[in-house]
Amino acid sequence: MKKVAIICNYILRPDRIGGMDRFFELFDTRLKEKGYTVDWFFTDYLAFDFYRNLNITSAENLSVEKKFLDVSFNQNYDVIITHFTELCTQFYKEVKVNNPNSYVIAVDHNPRPLDGFSLKKRIKKRIAGFLYGTYINQFIGVSKYTVNHILNDYGHFLKKKTKVIFNGIDTDVFVKRTQENKNKFIVASHLRPSKGIQDLLKALSYIDINLLNKVAVDIYGEGEYKEELEKLTNQYNLQKIVSFKGSSSKLNELFCNYSYMIQPTYMECFSLSILESLSANIPVITTTVGGNLEVVENNKNGYIYSPGDCKALSFILENIITEKTTVIENTSDLIIEDYNLVKMITSHINLLP
Repeated sequence: MKKVAIICNYILRPDRIGGMDRFFELFDTRLKEKGYTVDWFFTDYLAFDFYRNLNITSAENLSVEKKFLDVSFNQNYDVIITHFTELCTQFYKEVKVNNPNSYVIAVDHNPRPLDGFSLKKRIKKRIAGFLYGTYINQFIGVSKYTVNHILNDYGHFLKKKTKVIFNGIDTDVFVKRTQENKNKFIVASHLRPSKGIQDLLKALSYIDINLLNKVAVDIYGEGEYKEELEKLTNQYNLQKIVSFKGSSSKLNELFCNYSYMIQPTYMECFSLSILESLSANIPVITTTVGGNLEVVENNKNGYIYSPGDCKALSFILENIITEKTTVIENTSDLIIEDYNLVKMITSHINLLP
């Protein structure tokens, strides 16, 4: 039997079962059906039922790359796959030293800064590409945006072994919206400055309070920026409009209760939250960053604005609240056809030698 190791710089949590969790679980099933044995390595994991069938090693919140190297010596893995790790590092050289005959696939989910990397970091990444790119057999970007940045960051000589496999979601688990739910907005995001939720709060503060009386904004997620966002909510007198709901493992059932999802992000590769929202027939208000424009079309299945432009976001929201604009198209059809989980998994299985 062929052996596969999958290394993920990702924390598994029972209160946050989302698109990647469903990918991991079904990918494991499909690999085993193909006759592979599968070992998983995650940054942190305390056992819960969703992952009961996976063979998981936890790095216990330390380096998952180091944990893998510590336990994989002479394991003779046929395939080694990484998710959410930094590309072209010493780690990949050591992987090949420990498993010289392995086929190494690096999947890049990592967003880039809005203004790009500093010159020093760009030079460092280009050197890393030449030093360590040879130890990776296949680079995968989760969007066209990501592939372009892999080549720009690490060198266009990698083009022949770089391809796009779009993220996909299990569209069957998302409850579809069947009623309007006017002026109810959802945010589903980690709470950190790069997600731009502070811009949403500022944009809301520009809207006449009499209009906001009709509005509810529910923010799902946790993170280090939560306290600052709560302070801004109080500063802008938005306590009756904005609610912080914490993490939820049932977003697939909750999206349908809203009229729009708002994602005011500064950094994105290819957002699973966008796919999930559209799958539930909830249009998206988001920025032009990353791979967002590869799935969201302005005035068709959502609205697009430049990151940081709080006035533009405020204008979009006010037009929605006053019913000057609306999205009437069923947004789920595109996701079901082009960005479904089975299509994503089939593409990943087809990479295997």
